[in-house]
Amino acid sequence: MNILLVEDDRKITEALTLAFAAEGYKTIPCRTCADAYAKAAEQFELMIIDITLPDGNGFELFTELKKYTSAPAVFLTAKDDEDSIVKGFQLGGDDYITKPFSTRELMARISRFTRNGKESILRAGDIELDPDTHIVRKGGVPIELTALEYKLLLMLMQNTGRIVTRDAILDRIWDLAGKYVNDNTLTVYIGKLRNKLGQDAIKTVKGIGYKMEDI
Repeated sequence: MNILLVEDDRKITEALTLAFAAEGYKTIPCRTCADAYAKAAEQFELMIIDITLPDGNGFELFTELKKYTSAPAVFLTAKDDEDSIVKGFQLGGDDYITKPFSTRELMARISRFTRNGKESILRAGDIELDPDTHIVRKGGVPIELTALEYKLLLMLMQNTGRIVTRDAILDRIWDLAGKYVNDNTLTVYIGKLRNKLGQDAIKTVKGIGYKMEDI
């Protein structure tokens, strides 16, 4: 399981990275909101977010990240006032842990999101995507995708039944060379995915974006 860790304290990041590695988890470390936005298109199954960051607010960051992923989120912060805790849950956070904290307690709390280290397979109709193995199947038959096609499909399937705007995709998906995908290239890749998965798999919402149909 990959964990997006947004924390500006290097000692905490290093300690948690070691603790996660011992459990077989990979840490995607970010010190700032800008770092987190830059890595939002990477594959991760859990977010751990500090609220007070050098370039912004963790609550606002979480609200933005929710547009692109359905991964559960844990707030890890020194803000222990009741208003902050309530706000964290009202925004859709799954847990709220205050500093100082026990690493053992944190690992116990996030264990309910790990499913023994395996993320649930994502499904939309007869299409299945396994985030752990990166294997995509249609009707049980493996489908070969390029790295960018996989990133695009993962983003859509993490939001199955919901519209993902073109702007959101363009803001988070880039090619292997690190270049952002432009609007015309996105249209081409949507077409390639439809050719491999079926023309009805991805619905175009005119003027807005795309939606993975659960049919």
